[in-house]
Order: sequence, then C-alpha cells, then structure tokens
Amino acid sequence: MKQSSVVVVDLLLLLLTIAVIATPAFSDLVLSKVERRIDVTSQFARVTKSLKVVNPGSESISEFMLTFPKFLGNNLAYLSVKTKRPLANLSVKKADPKGIPDSISVYSVALPKTLSKGDSLTLEVVATFTNVLQPFPEKITQGEIHLVMLQESAQYLSPYTVESQSLSIKLPNARIESYSKLENTKLQGSELKYGPYKNLPPFSYSPIVVHFESKAAFAVAEKLVREIEVSHWGNVQVTEHYNVVHRGAQLKGEFSRLDFQARPNPRGASAFRHLLARLPPRAHSIYYRDDIGNISTSEMQSDSKKTELLIEPRFPLFGGWKTFFTIGYGLPLSDFLFASEGKRFVNISFGSPMIDLVTEKLIVQVVLPEGSKDISVTTPFAVKQSREIKYSHLDIAGRPVVVLEKDNVVPDHNQHIQVYYKFSNINLLSEPLMLISGFFVLFITCIIYTRADFSISKSSPTYLAKLQWDEVLATLQEVQSIIQKCLAAHDKLEASLRDLSRTGDFQTCKAARKSTDSLLKDLSKELKPLLGFLQSSPSASHISPKVEELVVKEKELQEKLMAKHTTVVEGYEKKSSGRDIENRIASQQQKIIALRQEIEDLLEFIDEI
Repeated sequence: MKQSSVVVVDLLLLLLTIAVIATPAFSDLVLSKVERRIDVTSQFARVTKSLKVVNPGSESISEFMLTFPKFLGNNLAYLSVKTKRPLANLSVKKADPKGIPDSISVYSVALPKTLSKGDSLTLEVVATFTNVLQPFPEKITQGEIHLVMLQESAQYLSPYTVESQSLSIKLPNARIESYSKLENTKLQGSELKYGPYKNLPPFSYSPIVVHFESKAAFAVAEKLVREIEVSHWGNVQVTEHYNVVHRGAQLKGEFSRLDFQARPNPRGASAFRHLLARLPPRAHSIYYRDDIGNISTSEMQSDSKKTELLIEPRFPLFGGWKTFFTIGYGLPLSDFLFASEGKRFVNISFGSPMIDLVTEKLIVQVVLPEGSKDISVTTPFAVKQSREIKYSHLDIAGRPVVVLEKDNVVPDHNQHIQVYYKFSNINLLSEPLMLISGFFVLFITCIIYTRADFSISKSSPTYLAKLQWDEVLATLQEVQSIIQKCLAAHDKLEASLRDLSRTGDFQTCKAARKSTDSLLKDLSKELKPLLGFLQSSPSASHISPKVEELVVKEKELQEKLMAKHTTVVEGYEKKSSGRDIENRIASQQQKIIALRQEIEDLLEFIDEI
C-alpha cells in the first residue's frame, strides 16, 4: 500500500511538471533572489518567502502574480504579502489569468507602487496550508510512531525567471524516514536544505517528498462557536464550544489503558493529551466543562502579559477520536471597548486561543448591548457576515448579534477585529429602572393588600343572600335532627313490641307507647316553625318541597307504627297466637319498611345539599 501511494504521488507531480514547463511567462519581471522556509513543526505547513522583484523591462508593472501547485492551493488557509520598506500589507486576490493550466492556483498582488524599468521591491510572503502533512501510513497501532509525508518543490514555482533561490524545511526533529535527494541537498539536524539553484526559467518545478516523524497534536476543530457578549456594566463574557477531532493517523486495533498509563510515551506517541489556550492577560472566572459537567483536569498560569490555560480532555485522543467541550472566561470591558468618531467599538481577537489548532468552521457571535445601532464590522480578511437577535434577562427588543463565519481557520487568523456601534448611555438605565419599577409595584401591591378591606359589604345583595342561605342550611340541619329523633322514637316503640313477645307484659308496652306519643307530639311542635321559615324563604324554594315531603312521610310512618302497636297489644290481651298476630300485621309491616326507606332517601338528599 505504501509503494502504490508513492507511485500515485510521483505521477501527479510528473503531470504537474509537464504542465508548468509548457506554460508561458507573464511579464519581464525577474526574481533576483528567492528565499523560502517551510516550517512543519506543527500540523500545518507555514511557508515564508522573501522575494526580491526586479523590473528589467521597459514596461511599468503594477501587479505581481503568486502561483501554487493546485494540490497546495486547494488547502491554502492564509496568505499575506507585505513590503519591507515601507512596511505595508498588500491587497491579494484570487486570479484566473489566461494560459494557466488548472493544475496551478494563481493569486494577484497589487504592488504599492508601479515598478518602472530598473526598479526593485522585496516582498515578504506568508502562506499557511492545512491538510498537506498526510499521515503515512494512514493507520497505526497504539505503540507505533506517527509518520507524515510532505510534498513540495525544491524549485520555486513562479511565472517569472528566478536568478537565485534556496529552500529550507524545518522539521520537528531529526528522525526522518526518507527524503528526495537532489543536487545541492543538505540535511543538518532537523533542517533540510535544497539549493541554492541559479537561473531557473519560469514555472520551474522539481518535486520532492519528505517522510518524517511528527509529534504535533493534529487537533482539528470541526466546528467552533465563539460567543462574545459585551456588557457595558464592565465585563466581556466569552464562551467557546469546541468539537475537536484528531486528524492524524487513525488508531488501528484496540486501545489499552493499562499500557498507556504504564508507558505513555512509547505506547501513545500518536495521541495528544493536552491543549494549550493562551487567553488575554486579565481573564477571570475561567471554566472548562463538557456535557457531563465540570472537568477538573486543567491548569492555569497568568502574569501581566498573558493567561495560559492547559486543558486535558477526559481521555487521550488518538487518530479519528473526537471530544466535545466548552471553555468560558470573563474579560474587563476597559481592555476591549474603545471610542472613535462618535462610535464605540469592540477590539477583540477573531480566532481560537488554542495554540496550533486548525478550525474547519469558525462562527464568531458578538452580542452587543440592547439598544445598539448603526453597526459595522472591520476585519483584516474576508468573512461571511450576518445579523441575529438574542433575548436575555430583562430584554425588551433583544440584543443585536453580529455573526462572522469563516472556514479553514489557522492561528494566523487570530487577529483583531473591530465591531463599531452607537450606544446611548440612557439605555444603561433601562434595566435598573425596570427592576426599581418592578419592586415598587410589588411593594405598593403588598401595602394595598394589607391595608384594604376586601370583605363583602353587609348591605350588598350578595352578602344578604349568603346570610339567608346560611339560615336555610342551619334550619335544614335542625329538621334533620328532629326527624332523626322521631326515627329513634320509632325504634324504641318497635323494641317495646319485641319485649312484649318475650315477656308478655303488655302494661309495660302500653307505658312505652304513651311515652313515645308524648315525645313525638313535642317534636312535631318543634318542626312547625322550621317548616314555616323554609316555606317563606326565597332561598329555600327549591328544597322546601322535599322537606315537606319528608315530614309527611314521617307522619304516615308514625300512624302505621301506632296501628301496628295497637294490633299487637290487643292480640296479646286476647291471648291470640303469635302466628295469628303476625298475619294481622303483615301488610302493615310492609308499608312501614317502605316508608322507612323513603325517609332515609330524603334525608340523604337533604344532607347532600
């Protein structure tokens, strides 16, 4: 597999070489001296170039072309061109000139001044490429070292003639598996040098491959969301949500925690266990957590110039493994908020504070105070912009949010951006006034509640109706009590008949009847005024018929019981047989049982009221 991959790489480089040889030169510009340095000590390749440009021709030149092989151009994350004297950043944009094959990426640089015949200019170029250090092999076991492969050209690919050029590649260490050996190649420790090469024609290209060990953390944030919330009460709160993956050689086989803890260096060389975040010097209230909760495996060191946060994930990350976490910290507002030409502006860094972290998709959300208006953004490079609204505590119209998005972000992008806006100090009073008003209303409500009389007026129809209904309920309870006493007297009379059948003493039975008659008459007298009140009260109009029916049924029951009592006593006086007495009172007994049940039902109905 290793040999076949190398063959494919060589074939692609050969095709590129054939294409560039057949490409015509752009102009009469000459690069009298080219010095290139490629730093691959991290997971990305940072290329610095010093180009001395001379115009020997007769025509004035105002534009300079930078070219890269397509496989490098597709992974270009950052490109900066400056002049030494005077020091100035130059405008760079992607170009598509005619006559250039698709295997070459071209960028146009606007020169600070027109180069006339004999004029010269030195350009300092910085280019950062991601995904160009390819793991090789692509899968390794836990104990194997991490090897990567770099593809480049020993000769500088340019549309101009190069009089002299040299290349220096800084490697992480002196352990190199293999490298392309060309003329004027020299390896000194961890630095590989090619050249110098003289008098190179336009689009010269000499492919090289370097295969070496890399201990760098291939930490890539697939997505990073940075929320920067500005409060004019003196604080800037930063919250960063990371989705990190190890993009190095993938782990082959099983992971052994025992081997890793016993010998972490030889048995986990390809994994990374720490990430270092370099925060602003006066960062405070720092936290580090994930979905499970707070992660305590972090260390912080701070001084007057910086604050360093060393975080350790819950587990070591091998190739292909992922982790999710959040860090947050506060910053003093005075260090980042300034005023200019009637506006305020936030001056804060754009990228991640993590050292050597590559971010595939970065979203920066700058949350401004409620009431901010006339918002504008200044960035040192192109980003996608949009606006949102965020609602928080005590917000009415919401807080404006400036959303900045960029793909393929490297540490070179960690430059300051400025968010300008207008804000009136009167808006600072809105939240305190809302709190004061809220507490004022609460206290006034409490005072009114404790001092006001919410009772119903005694002259109001509602109060009078309630009094009448209470009287009706009290009367119903008295009626129920009297009826219950009547039923108890009935039970006592029935008991005297049972005693008569057992003892034959009818004199005692007659005395019990006389006593019961007297009690029932007294109870009947007590019922009359109660019935009169219910009949005259409008509130009892719906219940009065039921009460009258109850009294009638009780009277009928009394009559039936008295008739039964008379029949039984006379039978015993005449010494009639028990069966004869039972036959004579059988029909009466059935009516007594039926009436008693009806009375019980009526009492239950009234009780539910």
